[in-house]
Amino acid sequence: MSAFSKPVAHPGESTIIPGETPELEARTIRKVTARLIPFLIVCYFVAYLDRVNVGFAALTMNQDLGLTASMYGFGAGVFFLAYFVFEVPSNLFLDRFGARKWIARIMFTWGVLSGLMAFIPRLSAYSGLRNEQVFYSLRVLLGIAEAGFFPGIIFYLTLWFPAVYRARIISAFMAAIPLSSVIGAPVSGLLLEMHGWAGMAGWQWLFIIEATPAVILSVVTCFRYWSFMAITTRVISPWLGSIKVFPRFCSNRNLTYKTVNRL
Repeated sequence: MSAFSKPVAHPGESTIIPGETPELEARTIRKVTARLIPFLIVCYFVAYLDRVNVGFAALTMNQDLGLTASMYGFGAGVFFLAYFVFEVPSNLFLDRFGARKWIARIMFTWGVLSGLMAFIPRLSAYSGLRNEQVFYSLRVLLGIAEAGFFPGIIFYLTLWFPAVYRARIISAFMAAIPLSSVIGAPVSGLLLEMHGWAGMAGWQWLFIIEATPAVILSVVTCFRYWSFMAITTRVISPWLGSIKVFPRFCSNRNLTYKTVNRL
């Protein structure tokens, strides 16, 4: 029994499904963990990388765009303001449209906007705005686009994992943060060395290449991987019967085990 599938007893709470065996509980948690967590780790890795890559790009971008330290600092920080303001609305839409569609939308829009950071000079020329104004605008839009991804995933995990497992599952999911630094930093450094390819600077290639996985994963999320979730919703619904509470709240662990075991 793995660390993720081993139940942790709370005072006065049984860790075994009434009428079933501990092996069923462990097998169910392993199945759900294997299905969801690796993919979500990859998604969050890409999200965090796209969030911080502006720091690596700034090594050469600021000079090319004529950004001062204060301009760059404001643009880098305004992302988090937009992210904070739109977190709750984004999660309300997630509840309205469903995790598959909304998370795919988040990943697609943040991928596109992150890639557009590479074309700030052209956008500035077409729009008549100064480079720093385009930089600010894209950072705000990127914050709006990405808002709700992390809390939305956490909310989504609560629908599949009972309370006694959530701390370990969420900690595994958040392993993407140190991974993005360990892997992302040297990769970003190498991408900056692509200066001059196709007439573009290294920081432009950094934004384009690191934005591409988000767009690809959004398609995978929408049309392949998350179809598993859509199918299970249709299969589960007819026999939920008296446990209609499952799709939104599973504080009762037994609802999760009995449901997922039918997958």
